[in-house]
Amino acid sequence: MERPLTVKAIDLALSTISRYGRADLEDRLRQARARLLDDHVRVLVVGEFKQGKSMLVNALLSAPVCPVFDDVATSVSTVVGFAEQPELTLVRPGGGDDPAGEHRTRRTDIALPELSEVVAGYVTEAKNPQNAHGLSHVEIGIPRNILRAGLQVVDTPGVGGLTSVHGAATMAALPSADAVLLVSDASQEYTAPELEFLRAAIRLCPNVACILTKTDMYPEWRRIAELDRRHLADAGIAAELIAVSSAVRWQAVLGDESVNEESGFPRLEAYLAERVLGQADLLSRRSTVHDVIAVTDQLCDGLRSEEASHRDPEGVQELIRTLRRSQERAAALKERSARWQLTLNDGVADLNTDVEHDLRDRMREITRLAEEEVDDGGDPTKTWDQLSGWIEQQVASAASTNYLWATQRARWLAQQVATHFAEDREAALPALRTEASAAVGAAREMRVRETEPWNLGQQALAGLRGGYIGVLMFGLIGTMVGMSLINPFSLGAGLLLGGKTISDERRRIVGRRQAEAKTAIRRYVDDVTFQVGKDSRDMLRDVQRDLRDHYSELAEQLNRSLKDSLGTAEKSVRTTEGERAKRLKEIPVELAALEKLQARVRTLVPSADRPPAVRAQGAGEPVTSAR
Repeated sequence: MERPLTVKAIDLALSTISRYGRADLEDRLRQARARLLDDHVRVLVVGEFKQGKSMLVNALLSAPVCPVFDDVATSVSTVVGFAEQPELTLVRPGGGDDPAGEHRTRRTDIALPELSEVVAGYVTEAKNPQNAHGLSHVEIGIPRNILRAGLQVVDTPGVGGLTSVHGAATMAALPSADAVLLVSDASQEYTAPELEFLRAAIRLCPNVACILTKTDMYPEWRRIAELDRRHLADAGIAAELIAVSSAVRWQAVLGDESVNEESGFPRLEAYLAERVLGQADLLSRRSTVHDVIAVTDQLCDGLRSEEASHRDPEGVQELIRTLRRSQERAAALKERSARWQLTLNDGVADLNTDVEHDLRDRMREITRLAEEEVDDGGDPTKTWDQLSGWIEQQVASAASTNYLWATQRARWLAQQVATHFAEDREAALPALRTEASAAVGAAREMRVRETEPWNLGQQALAGLRGGYIGVLMFGLIGTMVGMSLINPFSLGAGLLLGGKTISDERRRIVGRRQAEAKTAIRRYVDDVTFQVGKDSRDMLRDVQRDLRDHYSELAEQLNRSLKDSLGTAEKSVRTTEGERAKRLKEIPVELAALEKLQARVRTLVPSADRPPAVRAQGAGEPVTSAR
């Protein structure tokens, strides 16, 4: 496969700067090259259960990769990417044979028609209930041109909006996604959870599209589509709505290409090509232009300083003083007292405190409401399934909302750090690791055990015990006045005390069950708070390390360039006239080569889309070769 133009541009830059012996700048370009080659464009396919997500993925890729039976629901995410031969990879968390800390088991001897049946054994609720295999996700590789450019399509479990465990897991994956396709069938208009999920997704992902499926099954789909567009407009959600029929598309795949346009998939493919792959390609081109221009600018500045020192030997001392001041400022950027370092350290500390307080406040409110429901609801074992389900939904919603807020604050902090690092120039942000694991599903299950049964036999025994005491006590009192032990008064007292004993025993057992229920609720909420809090702290530490390493490296490169320029200027004082004349002939040639490289690299991005720091007059030459 031909290398992308961005990779060719990096190769061209590497060959051009190799003569200067700047290993640090070469390493920066090699890292950019590796990032371009390994980069994938992830598209998350999300939606409620049984909306046609898996069938949509199959129809889009023209391959039966995801199981689509009527009674099967997806329970584990499926990532579909490009491979020369069909392959299946099971990914489990916590392994040690992968840089990401994951354990992988790969199979490649699978025929494409059988792939869906094999995958069903791992990703469906029927054959892998509650993810009994302990999978993080499943990766599938198939030979499809639509995936060759790096596209990865991720079929996720039904989300149920933010108020579901699957929704929390999907929300955690949003920051790493390049696009989100929200799937909803044409049987009804958008629900409140779907709109809530869209509002959250559009703040974390650059591209969100709404896919209306099963248009072949519902004649009123156009009316539903119009209602959905109205809901999106009312909610202020700028998302394109595309109506498709996976069944009609599958007919086109099987040979009837005349119905392909009717299926609506050409429009979806155009959206992925132009808005998703096209946008990702633009971002990679912009980052390539920025990296190459930043590297060559440092070399050009050094050459111009050297040229100035040779042309004006009398003014070289002023140049040396200027370079020393610049080097001092560059060296200050590496100090822990630098403004960007203080902003980063203080910002992460404040953000950790704010995120933890927000999470605990949300969880305390859920615990309070749940305990009030337990107190007011009588015996919790009778309504425990409904109550525990409500608690899990509320906890998942709180965790997702807290994580969403933490991610937004982390990105805002990154912008502040970039501004303080480069107050007088543009500085690109590094790729930030803001993806967290779904900690809600890792919490222990809430259970209330019936340690003391309260059936008819226990009630009769408690009543008999209380009645016996009543009959005996009042019967003895009656014998003092000449009545028999068993008399109407003693029998009545026995009945009253028997009923009271039953009532007291019931209240005691219910109170004990309520206490156990509250303990189970607090334990569950504490587990989730602990896990989510750790994930948030880990995410913020990753952001801190990424920003610290990125800008420390940039500061070191700038300091090295200024140090070289200063050394060259000081050396020029001791050079002979012949050496000076020779360098004055060589420097313009080297500058012309670097400026030519910059002009060619700028053609990767249209002038209107270039960052301000890399805009230039003229189109330059297109990048066509690495030589």
